[in-house]
Amino acid sequence: MKAMLMIVAAACTLAAGGVNAQSGADVVKAKGCLNCHELDKKKVGPAYKDVAAKYKGDKNAEGNLVAKLKEGKTHPKVAASDAELKAAVGYVLAQ
Repeated sequence: MKAMLMIVAAACTLAAGGVNAQSGADVVKAKGCLNCHELDKKKVGPAYKDVAAKYKGDKNAEGNLVAKLKEGKTHPKVAASDAELKAAVGYVLAQ
């Protein structure tokens, strides 16, 4: 029985990508995004609320913003996994 539980736990971990999911708020803190951005006021970069307003109603916003962060063309390249980038972008767009 104990062996079966360990197998199921390992399978669940592999199915989840083997990574503990972080919230978007945790990702923006951990990756240093708050050095240039704030929730409600412009710093070096735009406020998250302004970004969310700009992309409101854009069904491609998440994918486009994730690509910008990965490529580093219009924003400094961010060293993060796809899951972390999606979480961070989702957090910003929810503001």
